[in-house]
Amino acid sequence: MKPVFALVDCNNFYASCEKLFRPDLKDTPVVVLSNNDGCVVARSKESKALGIKMGVPIFKIQSEIKHHGIQVFSSNYTLYADMSDRVMRTLEEMAPSVEIYSIDEAFLDLTGIQSSRALVDFGRQVRQTIDRWIGITVCVGIAPTKTLAKLANHAAKQYLATGGVVDLTSSVRQRKLLALTPVKEIWGVGKKLSQRLQAMGINTALELADAPAKSIRQHFSVVLERTVRELNGESCMGLEQVAPTKKQIICSRSFGARVTSCTQMRQALCEHVTRAAEKLRKERQNAKLLSIFIRTSPYQNNTQQYSNALTAELPRPSDDTRELIQLSMRLLDRIWCDGYDYAKAGVVLSDFYDIGTVQAGLFDKPSVHTNSRQLMNVVDNINHSGLGRVFFARQGVQKKWAMKREHLSPAYTTQWNELIKVR
Repeated sequence: MKPVFALVDCNNFYASCEKLFRPDLKDTPVVVLSNNDGCVVARSKESKALGIKMGVPIFKIQSEIKHHGIQVFSSNYTLYADMSDRVMRTLEEMAPSVEIYSIDEAFLDLTGIQSSRALVDFGRQVRQTIDRWIGITVCVGIAPTKTLAKLANHAAKQYLATGGVVDLTSSVRQRKLLALTPVKEIWGVGKKLSQRLQAMGINTALELADAPAKSIRQHFSVVLERTVRELNGESCMGLEQVAPTKKQIICSRSFGARVTSCTQMRQALCEHVTRAAEKLRKERQNAKLLSIFIRTSPYQNNTQQYSNALTAELPRPSDDTRELIQLSMRLLDRIWCDGYDYAKAGVVLSDFYDIGTVQAGLFDKPSVHTNSRQLMNVVDNINHSGLGRVFFARQGVQKKWAMKREHLSPAYTTQWNELIKVR
């Protein structure tokens, strides 16, 4: 039986999450900003209609914001992650297998479903269920390969007459849509690659599909050859139900205000290490290597520039926040320089090991942290409960360096004191 995939993608996800809890903004243009409220990273359909571009600095569109009454929000990652989890859990109830591709996208395995019901009807049910249960609008693209499912989803968003669902299991419909699609719109074909293809006379997705696969491999790569085969209905990528283990974890942020003292930098690095350690434990991994970096802003004129980084090994792989903080503080002492206005810092964890797979050496000293895993589990459970938060004293209380989020919406779904109140 030939495989069938569906790609479910949330429309304007960040902006949709903000609008969901603000019914007064139903037809109002909305934009969501990047870290430190710098640039536009998400737009509602109304903002797109006004010509607001993705990535534009917020200071450049102040006149449009005032003239059109555009509502501005800081990125509320906690809210978006929780709403994403609700969408994905709903999809897992509706499909046999689900691959969570990103925060707002998921592939479904629909193989065999067409024998009992029309695929378009199933797609419409997915849209209606998520809209009714969660309040988020999605589009559904259905096809025999993941690349074609991506293309079908793009068409479902682009052409309103589709009702948000496109079925590309028919080869005739595939070729019609491929002929209308510029090659640069194909999943995995970026700007530079599309320019090289266009130089060879390949301008549309159909022309790429009709190109000899072996020739594409010789001139480009096996990855693009796989794309060609997928465009012709040959499934080369299966569903990945278990996400691959990360190779490294990076936590960094630009500061909301320049950091000039070592005390503030210690607090910021401790914050990053704590977040990285939480992610590490979620991956069920231990890290052997820890790197830190600090730097000034390369875009600030007439100021002295400085940047530095350092890496060190832990005595044994660990996921204990305390051990990671201690090592990061020792590294900071070695690279810190007074007299600079620092703009960014970060931490990188790498060289991962599965829990319990490392054999201790004969002369290794025992860990000074007893019951480490139990303590870290307790801390994580409290911090994820929504009832309170435990933090390390080195993270500080008054964080003047913290990320600027002047337009942050409430944590509608994860904090009891920020739930919507109905009067």
